[in-house]
Amino acid sequence: MVQLCSIEQAVDDVLARLPAHIHMGLPLGLGKPNHFVNALYQRIAQSPERRLTIYTALCLGRPALGDGLQKRFLEPFIERVFGDYPELDFLEGLHKDNLPPNIHIQQFFMQPGSLLHSASAQQDYVSSNYSHAARDINAAGLNLVAQLVASHPEHADRLSLSCNPDITLDLFPMIAKRRAAGETILLVGQVHNDLPYMPGDAEIGIDTFDLLIDEKDSTTLFSTPNMPVGFQDHFIGLHASALVRDGGTLQIGIGAIGDALTAALLARQDDNVGYKALLADVNLSQWAQLIDREGGLEPFAKGLYGCSEMFVNGLLVLVDAGIVRRKVYPDVPTQQQANAGTLDEAAQTDGISVHGGFFLGPRSFYERLRELPQSKRLEFNMTRISYINELYGQEELKRLQRRDARFINTVFTMTLLGAGVADQLEDGRVLSGVGGQYNFVAQGHALEGARSVLLLRSWRESGGQVSSNIVWEYGHCTIPRHLRDIVVTEYGIADLRGKTDVAVIEALLNISDSRFQSGLIEQAQSVGKLPKGFRIDPRFADNSPERLQAIQARHPNQFPEYPLGCDFTEVERDVLRALNWLKSKFKLTEILELGKAALDAPEASMFPEHLERMQLTNPDGLKEDLLQRLLLTGLKATTQ
Repeated sequence: MVQLCSIEQAVDDVLARLPAHIHMGLPLGLGKPNHFVNALYQRIAQSPERRLTIYTALCLGRPALGDGLQKRFLEPFIERVFGDYPELDFLEGLHKDNLPPNIHIQQFFMQPGSLLHSASAQQDYVSSNYSHAARDINAAGLNLVAQLVASHPEHADRLSLSCNPDITLDLFPMIAKRRAAGETILLVGQVHNDLPYMPGDAEIGIDTFDLLIDEKDSTTLFSTPNMPVGFQDHFIGLHASALVRDGGTLQIGIGAIGDALTAALLARQDDNVGYKALLADVNLSQWAQLIDREGGLEPFAKGLYGCSEMFVNGLLVLVDAGIVRRKVYPDVPTQQQANAGTLDEAAQTDGISVHGGFFLGPRSFYERLRELPQSKRLEFNMTRISYINELYGQEELKRLQRRDARFINTVFTMTLLGAGVADQLEDGRVLSGVGGQYNFVAQGHALEGARSVLLLRSWRESGGQVSSNIVWEYGHCTIPRHLRDIVVTEYGIADLRGKTDVAVIEALLNISDSRFQSGLIEQAQSVGKLPKGFRIDPRFADNSPERLQAIQARHPNQFPEYPLGCDFTEVERDVLRALNWLKSKFKLTEILELGKAALDAPEASMFPEHLERMQLTNPDGLKEDLLQRLLLTGLKATTQ
């Protein structure tokens, strides 16, 4: 029988019923009950005789404000978007490396790039596949689970795990087994007023919890604002969209590249003439056979089924556009159904169009889910991560559902021999985590008709320095080269499956930036992996941003800056473009270079609203005068 209680009463009960060392599991991302977590954290921090280990992932915090122009831009925006979102107290301890000695935070996935300089976060990182997280957390001695839930609009005895059934549903049978053996393991829940009620596997009875906090949380849900999509990402999404087969299965991730893929799929469906005209200008002749065999350029007559650990905003946009609409059976069809020959028709009536493990996105995404009628939400089955990320367990059903699957993920570096890097720097510091990427790549090889597609920006620019993201070697990999499959950059597609090393190297050279091709060729030749007389095919000798930007200029409607909506005002969009330009062109520590750039600044009268937004209309002193000039320089460069 569930016990209703306040936050402090829940903390009292947990401390009274559990041993000195509390092992608390929290959902990744959105589903953490931050108020309860903070109350327990503070109580144990003041009780040195006790210990607390938290097992979780993706601990969400507001972006760091920084200083200078960045702070002036972010401060009002963060206040507007994140409102009264309650920060996790332990995040400050992680960032400052001053957690209480009796408290540890073990994560298997970090908010990307946010904890690179945290020794405690780096040392307590656990490298696990997402699908193994429940197993590993349970084995560590889990004795407390705490989670945000949604309440049923009509039935007081029903709750939904909403945004995070992913690991919790996998933990339930493990917890039941340990309880049957006499162990005490407590489940604590708190309802959040704005969490969408997701039916299906995510639905549970109220008595699932031992303690339910009777103070409903109404603070701002953490959101991830849609960020601008640049020309590199748009061309990556464009090439990847041609690999998606009608009637197949789609998995995509979060971020600008995922948004670009969504935009290209929308164009393929709704503006097929413009979409094909752009592709003709790009010239896909080198990959025409691959596209005919594995993908397509026509609108989606059958539709797609979504199977993604993260139910991203882009998937919902594709649902609304009628692209993700192929429904699948929730169970293996009987022989009688199969003999009837009406499986697809029956599934379209009662089936599921999206399986997801967790969701996180912009505010508009949560609002859209809340607005949908319950009958429509039944098409979205939020479920356990082991179902989505692995084939074992109900394998027959999964193979029937996941036909012609395209598992599309991003990496930040590829080696020329086909290994992908997505989670960790060469020096060992973790950017994010393996998450489910390896799971999906493995499925891409294990499922008939499936492909793993890794998306990659071929080059990056920082502080005026341009470097290649395709390298000869790297001290770490997330995806080993024996699982190499398809790689896509803004310059095209490399089909690596089953190819010799020399063929893999050539295919990746063909989609690398031409500024780096000769150096890469020399490195491969120096160790005997390319013939001495090798020459790049002339068709790929002009892989340059300038060529792509010229194509973009001829098809402006195919390159929306914010294809899935925007949380920024028009003035803020201009300022953000200017700040990103400044960051790419200058090292902000090089005062001389900044000073030279500022000399070319336009008159302040050209951008009065932008200066007002950044509180630089009337600069006070030399520092603010320099900031104003730099902002004006960036605005001039990016708005003309």
